[in-house]
Parts: sequence; structure tokens; C-alpha cells
Amino acid sequence: MPEKQIAKEAAYQIISDELMLDGNPRLNLASFVTTWMEPEVDKLILQSLNKNYIDMDEYPITTELQDRCVNMIARLFNAPLKDGEQAVGAGTVGSSEAIMLAGLAFKRKWQNKRKAEGKPYDKPNIVTGANVQVCWEKFARYFEVELKDVKLQEGYYVMDPEKAVELVDENTICVCAILGSTYNGEFEDVKRLNELLEAKNSKTGWDTPIHVDAASGGFIAPFLYPELEWDFRLSCVRSINVSGHKYGLVYAGVGWVVWKSKSDLPEELIFHVNYLGADQPTFTLNFSKGASQIIAQYYQLIRLGFEGYKSIMENCRSNAKVLCDGIRSTGRFDILSKDVGVPVVAFCLKDRSKHDEYEIAENLRRYGWIVPAYTMAPDAQHISLLRVVVREDFSCTLAQRLVNDIHKVLEYLDARPPRLVEAVAAAITHQEPELSSEIVPEGIKISAILNETILGLKSPRRLGSFKTNGVC
Repeated sequence: MPEKQIAKEAAYQIISDELMLDGNPRLNLASFVTTWMEPEVDKLILQSLNKNYIDMDEYPITTELQDRCVNMIARLFNAPLKDGEQAVGAGTVGSSEAIMLAGLAFKRKWQNKRKAEGKPYDKPNIVTGANVQVCWEKFARYFEVELKDVKLQEGYYVMDPEKAVELVDENTICVCAILGSTYNGEFEDVKRLNELLEAKNSKTGWDTPIHVDAASGGFIAPFLYPELEWDFRLSCVRSINVSGHKYGLVYAGVGWVVWKSKSDLPEELIFHVNYLGADQPTFTLNFSKGASQIIAQYYQLIRLGFEGYKSIMENCRSNAKVLCDGIRSTGRFDILSKDVGVPVVAFCLKDRSKHDEYEIAENLRRYGWIVPAYTMAPDAQHISLLRVVVREDFSCTLAQRLVNDIHKVLEYLDARPPRLVEAVAAAITHQEPELSSEIVPEGIKISAILNETILGLKSPRRLGSFKTNGVC
């Protein structure tokens, strides 16, 4: 901490100048998180930045807005609620916290049942696909729950429901299904999982439930695929989480978790405090947090309504198709994302002998694009891919521009040696013909400067003729 204070203008300028070096959020195609909202909601956020969400007695209207959001989202997910009945749920800082809360509810409910039956309750487990987001691994490790994961396989990049149900035993607190895989946006077959689990529960007498991690797809499926059965219409689905800051169209910092009924949330997990002026029930991992994101979510729900959300999601899907068709037209990539799912375009090179996905991602940054390259989850980790998340602010024009820039990157990579290592091998073999010709890739041309530089490194006595420092 500095000893002296400085002028507010100077502090602002120092920080503003440094932040200029950050990437452009709208060109960050790695993130599912919303990067644009209307000016009107920006004003509401600024007006409520100083409100603490947990002060329910001091800010009762904010609390009411949160309750309205929970009710709208629960009904969007077809919770079996009567007219005027309050839904069971909570606002969170994101889906990670929502998943922790849902997992704790499953664990406590399973423990209570095991205690009542006089059975051991010290070895709970959950069943997921290997493609789950890292927050599930955090939950398992932090709260001492064994995680049984169904491995992926080439060509099938989500959890296989048949294999998942095979892993279920009497200690399974829940099976997690993902509506929108982080890797390729694909929806898992929750309906099939429910059918298999119903049959196993009927046969064994267990009551193993399903939690749906709809962080990405929860605000997609109801509007684009209303006939798809994945939510509370299925008997085993007992809780669902969704990220408001993804396709809920709110800036980072808000998620939601909803339960099918009050019986699915053990009462002993709800705390009651009165030192803020009145009795306040709370079921969160943290305490204080800003109220602005809750207010922003409510704005989006009443501003857009079902019609507005549907229109935006249809536009996202349309732009994803434009991008997908453009990438496919290069003839260089396989598309790994699906037509039904989150508007994500995941793709990998057909031929990686010359360059790989990581080189493409790196070179796209020259044009401002942030496109992640990564490997699939086990046991498909030998597959590398690129992924573009199509959000509300990613227009058709930007999709076409990205395709053009991908063409430029491919042309650039094709015109240069595939690997520096191969270039070194070519230069060395040029100097040492007796070395095996197999290490020299056919067709590689090494510039005279690179050739001489590499040979200079091999022959220290010649280094004096080279410039070895400064910008290259």
C-alpha cells in the first residue's frame, strides 16, 4: 500500500490505462457469460451497487424481486406448483454455489434416510459424466463425497445414461445430468436417464434422484426445444440449477437453484438470523453479496418475457449455424457440437500433421478473437478442439468476420513450416547430410536467415556474425 494518497483523477487514469491491455469482452468467445446489456439495466445496476442482498429487512423490495425470479424460473422448468404457490429456490453468485447447495441437500436427505434405516451413512457418492464442470469435483472434494464419473469415448462426448445407471448403488445421493456440456454444448439425454433410473429404483427399492446442471441450457431449452423433456416433468428430477449470467442474459454474478418441492430441501439446512432487524431464513454458502445482479435478472425477465427470450435464443442459434456452415466450408474441420444444444460451435482439425488447434487459437488473437483450444475429458482427451460460444452480442456479421479470419490463419499457417522442431531438423540435416532423411519433412523450405541462425547455434564459433539480442 502506498504511503501517500494521490488524486482521484490520477488513480482512475492509472487503472484505466492498465485495463486497456485486457481483451475485448465481446470478442471473448471462450466465455458463456453475458458481456452486453441494455443501457437501462446498466442504470439500475449502478443505482443498486450499494445494496447488500442479505439485508432483507432493510431492502424488502429487492427480496421480493428475488422471490419473483425464483417463481418464474421454477415455472419455466415446469415445477408442479399450484396457482399462488411459492416455489422453493434461491439466488446464488453463480451455478457453482447453486450446485454446492443442491449437492448438500441431496447428501443431507440421503444421510437422514440412512440413519432412520439404521444403515451406514459415511460413504456417499454421486454419479456424473467425466465432462462435468469443475465445480462438481470441488463439491465432491470439499464435502467428502465420492465422485463416480462415466468416461467419454471418441464420437460420444456426453454421459452415457446406461453406464451412469450401472454405477448407481445404495450410497448414491444423486445422478447429475448436464443440459449443455461445457465442452461442446450438447444436451445429455435426461429423459432416458430418468427411465433407466426409475426402473432401477423400482427393482432395488432405492429412491436415487437426478439433479440437472442446466447452467448453460436452462435458458435455452424452454424457448428453443419446448417438447424436450429434461426438467421437473420427469419424476426423478428433484433440483435444477441455471446460470443467470449465461443465457439468462445478466452480467457475471448471478445463478439460481430450484427444487421440485419443499420436501427436497431439508429444513435443517436453512438458517434463521434476526440480527439484521427481523427473522430471515437463509440457505447460501456466503452471506453478503450485491443486490444489483438480482435486480438485473428481474429486469430481463419482465423486459423480454417469453417472447423476447425466444427471439434472442433463435437468433443465437441462427448465428451459430452461419458460423458452423462457414467453418465446415473450409473443408479442414470436423464439427463436434450438435444441432440440438447450446448455441456453441465446437470443431477440430481433420489433419493435425502440419499444425494444431492451439496454433489456430494463438493466431486468431492477432485479429482480436479469444477462441479457446483444449482437450476433451477422459477418455477422449486425445481429441483437441476449438470452441466458439455464440452469445446475444455475437452477430451474424461477426460470425462471417470470424470465418474470414480463420481462413487467413489457415493460409498463414500453411505458408510457414509446421513446427519449429521440424525446421531445426531440416536445417541440421542440410548441414549434416549423413543424418537420416526421415527427419526432414518433404516440401519444407527454410529461409536463409533461419538456416544460418540455427547452424550458428550448432557452431558457437560463428555466433559473432549474428545479432542475438533485441526485437526479432
